[in-house]
Amino acid sequence: MGKLTHFDADGQAVMVDVGAKDVTERTATAQGSVVMQPETLTLVMKGKAKKGDVLGVARLAGIMAAKRTADLIPLCHPLGLTSVSVELTCDPDRNAVDISATCKLKGRTGVEMEALTAVSVAALTVYDMCKAVDRGMTLTDIRLTEKSGGKSGDYKAS
Repeated sequence: MGKLTHFDADGQAVMVDVGAKDVTERTATAQGSVVMQPETLTLVMKGKAKKGDVLGVARLAGIMAAKRTADLIPLCHPLGLTSVSVELTCDPDRNAVDISATCKLKGRTGVEMEALTAVSVAALTVYDMCKAVDRGMTLTDIRLTEKSGGKSGDYKAS
């Protein structure tokens, strides 16, 4: 197991200095789900939620969140993302909205936090838009599924 990088020798939180790292293409994908009552998912799928197009608004919220990750996570570097995609799909068998976000850039640090933030905020937006009819929804399984680029190499969740 490697050492934590966001602490100095005295144990104080620090922003990692990435100035000496090579600029490489970096990509990260994260996924998660919002599990809900079957009736709630039906409203989402039919576009009949009181607040409007749940999937469209959540997609935009996820994209906006990825771009603002450094404002939300204290030690994250502000990044010049070159691409953010957020996809939401409905799974009636699980009564779930599944969310996938992929972020890309050419830079000195990875985009894992941006992808995870995009999924998290998209899931929170689904919850917000449907909470009037289903306060028991569960945001679940938010995780990094894949990353490429940088010194640490590639990662793919099993």
